[in-house]
Amino acid sequence: MKLRFATSLLTLALCAPSIAWADDADSEIIVTGKRDGYATTETTSGTKTSTPILNVPQAISVVTEQQIRDEAMLSIADVIRHVPGLSAGQGEGHRDQITLRGNNSTADFFVDGLRDDVQYFRSLYNVDRVEVHKGPNAMIFGRGGGGGVINRISKGAISDRNFFNLTTSLNSYGSGYISGDSNFALSSSTAARINGFYERLDGHRDAFGGHRYGINPVIGAKLGDVRLQLGYEHVNDDRVIDRGIPSARTGTLASPAGPVKGFDKTFFGVRGVNRTKFNGDTVRFRGEADLNGSLKANVSLLYGQYDKNYANVFPATAVGGTATAPTVGIEAYTDPTKRDNFIAQTNLEWRVSTGSIDHLILVGGEYTDQDTHNARINGFFNPTILSSANRRTIVPLTDPIVIPPVFFVAGPGGNSNRQVASKLKQASGYIQDQISFGKSFDLILGVRYDQFDLSVTNQLVSQTFSRTDNLWSPRAGLVFKPAANASLYASYTKSYLPQSGDQFLSLDLSLASLKPETFDNYEIGAKWDIRPNLSLTAALYQLDRGNTRAVGATAGTIVLTGEQRSRGFELGLTGRLSDVWQVAIGYANTSAKITRTTTAAPAGRKVAQVPRNQISLWNRYEVTKRLGLGLGVYHQSASFAQISNLTRLPAYTRVDAAVFYKLTDAVDIQLNVENLTDVRYFPVAHNDNNISTGAPLN
Repeated sequence: MKLRFATSLLTLALCAPSIAWADDADSEIIVTGKRDGYATTETTSGTKTSTPILNVPQAISVVTEQQIRDEAMLSIADVIRHVPGLSAGQGEGHRDQITLRGNNSTADFFVDGLRDDVQYFRSLYNVDRVEVHKGPNAMIFGRGGGGGVINRISKGAISDRNFFNLTTSLNSYGSGYISGDSNFALSSSTAARINGFYERLDGHRDAFGGHRYGINPVIGAKLGDVRLQLGYEHVNDDRVIDRGIPSARTGTLASPAGPVKGFDKTFFGVRGVNRTKFNGDTVRFRGEADLNGSLKANVSLLYGQYDKNYANVFPATAVGGTATAPTVGIEAYTDPTKRDNFIAQTNLEWRVSTGSIDHLILVGGEYTDQDTHNARINGFFNPTILSSANRRTIVPLTDPIVIPPVFFVAGPGGNSNRQVASKLKQASGYIQDQISFGKSFDLILGVRYDQFDLSVTNQLVSQTFSRTDNLWSPRAGLVFKPAANASLYASYTKSYLPQSGDQFLSLDLSLASLKPETFDNYEIGAKWDIRPNLSLTAALYQLDRGNTRAVGATAGTIVLTGEQRSRGFELGLTGRLSDVWQVAIGYANTSAKITRTTTAAPAGRKVAQVPRNQISLWNRYEVTKRLGLGLGVYHQSASFAQISNLTRLPAYTRVDAAVFYKLTDAVDIQLNVENLTDVRYFPVAHNDNNISTGAPLN
């Protein structure tokens, strides 16, 4: 007898009897925001100053630790389901990848306001909340961020309490998870906190498995008006790379294909070869000082070393052959990367009045130094014939797939191999003025200057190309408050992305001479704090992406004529409907398409993995003081797997549920059931022939 849900996610929170739950960010040595349950009312990230979200002329979505815990979220992709206007990508099975308002990125991730652009899967074990700042954000976050950024706020040391929190879980596929969160008040002015986790990975797909773990000790101190926090984090991820299934056939614009049927569990790779290994070590420091009643200063530092290697064997074509003898094309490569990041950021915050007008002036600067060594080593199915044709083999479509031996040939002899050393130096300065005209009108004006110096050396031919960009990124926003708890806003923001990809690993003679891509966002919106712990938000925007590359009239040339436009409406309701009922509701209507021909696609094509409609709903209702119930629904309409628009990902609706029970004051147990109605769905893809299958009821 198969019990399909009896071992669904089981979570035990084992706490010392004297625990006080660390849900009040005001007691942290470094204060980063205010929250209550699912709702967050204040953050420093949107303006780099302590500003109520109500007063920020920009759409901001926040997923708090309690919501993460209630829904048993373990990944960035889990979080994104509850953020209107965002969709997750497959990331080739080895990294987080997102599409924000129609703009795809592997690099627009931040931690505590500092860039975290390495390609890996981010965990949530040490996260206080995840903030999504939508629209171009260069004024605050620097280059890139064309559709927005994801900023993880980490847990800080807490000065006035001791506690220990242990969470352990098991799911019906055999995955196991355990995490610990300990805080020690060492004195009235110093504290230490340690977060750690271990996760055993398994799932509904054949051959998938692996593990990951991390540890993050933090120490904080108050020295008069100065607050200091120093943390170190080590993360390790070792897992099978699974790039899903191919499309059932080669589609056309008039008749797009869908995912192949009957192979939802089939692994289209090679056991022992498809693997990614990642090690990351980062040190983060933050200091804050109240210089006087009107002047504050802070400094943040990050140094990170990252070492990653992954190998892929994957479906490279749609299903071909004949109805009685179907086939699929297979390719392979391996990709080692080493990166060192150093980031230094400092800000000065000054409150001053000129007559009846109040100003909150921010002056700051940032410096980034990044060194990357990367290679792409292609796989061949005959080690003596290193041609492009021999990089692909056609195999019968069977279960399991039988793939001949693959040989990875490094160096210039391997067709289309890459071996590069990339050096990036970026120096930035910015100024912002938040101007208050009485209680009803706020005006935010800001501008940032970035000097962006990039050099990329092709080590296979000993050739170096470089580029320097001098970027000015403006921000302007007007906020009108018809009531103390409501605001209407209009804003304009702009960002840039130099022409080298968001990982800055590709640069040649043509790319070195091209102007950066541009992102211009025009937005109007409304925010209403219905009560202090219940917020309603709405935003209407147009985001234009320009200077995208297109093939020139002369063979071999590239010109900047491509354009893309995203238009959308986003709506969110988050917080407590009553003392016993919490909700997180989101809706997005997004249209993203090519408006002028690019290298990737002609005008009229729809942007990949952007559903026209997305609806997310999560409820937690306390039946009694000990018993709680959760119910969630997520729906997204159909989208295309790639900009080719040849393969369509079908629309789907997924229902989740949960039961929470407090066994004692120190022990909670919860049962999460995912995909309650057992629908077949395809949540993410990487291209037309790398489509991930959703898990059945579990």
